[in-house]
Amino acid sequence: MKTEIRQRLTALRAEMKKLTIDAWYISGTDPHSSEYLPKRWETREYISGFTGSYGLVAVTLDNAALWTDSRYFLQATEELDGTGIEMQKLRVTDAVSPDTWLSQNLPAGSRVGLDAQSLTVDAFRSLQKGFLKKDIELVETPDLFEAIWEDRPAVPNDKVFELDVEYAGVPRPEKQQKIAGELASFGADIHVVSMLDELAWLYNLRGSDVPYNPVFTAFGVVGKDRNLLFVDPAKVEPELRSKLEADGIELKDYTTFYNYLSEIKGKTIFIDPSTLNFAAYSALAGKNEIIEGTSLVAIQKAIKNETELEGFRSAMKKDGVALVECLHWLKETIGKETITDYEFGKKLAEFRAKQADFKGESFPPIVGYKSRGAIVHLHIGADDALPLETDGVVLFDSGGQYIDGTTDITRTVALGAVSDQFKTDFTLTLKGMIGLTQAKFPYGVKGCHLDILARQALWENGMNYGHGTGHGVGHFLNVHEGPMAIRLEYNENLMLPGQVLSNEPAFYREGQYGLRTENMMVCVERETTEFGRFLGFDTLTLCPIDTSLIKVDLLTEKELKWLNEYHQWVNNELKPLMENKYHKFLDELTGEI
Repeated sequence: MKTEIRQRLTALRAEMKKLTIDAWYISGTDPHSSEYLPKRWETREYISGFTGSYGLVAVTLDNAALWTDSRYFLQATEELDGTGIEMQKLRVTDAVSPDTWLSQNLPAGSRVGLDAQSLTVDAFRSLQKGFLKKDIELVETPDLFEAIWEDRPAVPNDKVFELDVEYAGVPRPEKQQKIAGELASFGADIHVVSMLDELAWLYNLRGSDVPYNPVFTAFGVVGKDRNLLFVDPAKVEPELRSKLEADGIELKDYTTFYNYLSEIKGKTIFIDPSTLNFAAYSALAGKNEIIEGTSLVAIQKAIKNETELEGFRSAMKKDGVALVECLHWLKETIGKETITDYEFGKKLAEFRAKQADFKGESFPPIVGYKSRGAIVHLHIGADDALPLETDGVVLFDSGGQYIDGTTDITRTVALGAVSDQFKTDFTLTLKGMIGLTQAKFPYGVKGCHLDILARQALWENGMNYGHGTGHGVGHFLNVHEGPMAIRLEYNENLMLPGQVLSNEPAFYREGQYGLRTENMMVCVERETTEFGRFLGFDTLTLCPIDTSLIKVDLLTEKELKWLNEYHQWVNNELKPLMENKYHKFLDELTGEI
């Protein structure tokens, strides 16, 4: 594989020379700013061999580099070894940005090429700004992968299917009217929508174009008197087409999107520069007034309606049953039969698949045993699996897609004896998860204001973790969604009632172990006082936390009370749904401490 990567780099450089460009920038995403990608746009993996879900690549005629964040530092170092591509860190204090690296590796007057269809407006501007000081020109080029990628996969043509309003909660026309009302408040005529999960939510449709994400490849243009969905006609069956048209949605061919935009003149158009690609922006700019902001669809999608929230609660019960049954299987099997970390990941999916309306996993399972637990987004296959033994701990981060909701959960469980140090680390991290769960805060607070609650006990002991604490979760959609987040970095989007987020503080000792406890929660109204509205979080996830790993004396009375009440709730909710043979095991896992 390493030899293949070097050959691909050579082929790419030959294409660059034909266009007289000195470097080519690869955003690592598709025309829809997707995190998980259809095979066609897995360009980062094709050119570098790096299999993580996030990363940027720059290739000059002499050098190449890949940037990723702390989730993937260890993985990227390993996968890039021998390819001729160096690993650069992102989201750390001493990070060298791609534009700085390119400026250091290119002489003044150089030309850096990129495919504008696979780069957001914000990313384009950021690069351009970085290059201005260095007299480096940013050049739009064709997609060079078309020339070098033999047998490149086509745009997927899997069928689109409808998510019934029984699960979606709100019909399509009502969603359009809400967006039109928001547009009117900005004085805008139309909103260009390019994120696949936003389109799936807006039109109450789902698909299977992207592994783990029930989305389909499309673009949308929506306004008071315009509702267009650009999608491959072969993906929509005649009966569904008729239903969409009856709801006022005009279907157009996916390939006509950019031409359509180029013909719009004299309109006021709302776009999200953090997600719309630069080619789409270029087709509109100059002939129309552009208003920029966070996608109006993303904001609405993140605030779940009552039907969606009930769906999440239903999905959590099914998920909890599956996980307890899987933990029971693990306990009964380990030490008697050989089980690998890879097989345990497969078992998690097997137990979920027994549940009603299970539609697949929401992301590839992460199973980190012993020192592998310190690799944040570990991906293992059957060929590099490790046997699980009655020793140490295993961290497993996994999730399910159910027609009524999406789940994401991490638990760290003991398989045998653990050190005193581990218990201390586990408990300090758990204090952060509980601290964020119990947060009560005034309306107007953003995720960056809350992040400290998850880290405080760690910081007090000179400890930290390098990733965010909480991300939005879609409703039978992408397991990672915005626009809000709980992390150290500033994000202007508020915490709002109805938003569903993860809560996943963690701690990693490289070469020794990793630990993480993750629940999902929903933002809710708490009370209104003379000092304003106060919000908080209600937990959604139903699964025991391993109390054998806890140093009880490190917990406050309030934290211990929360933990015992959580376990009582888990027991009450799950036991009626489980076979009698699991009841004793569930009682053991949820017993008071």
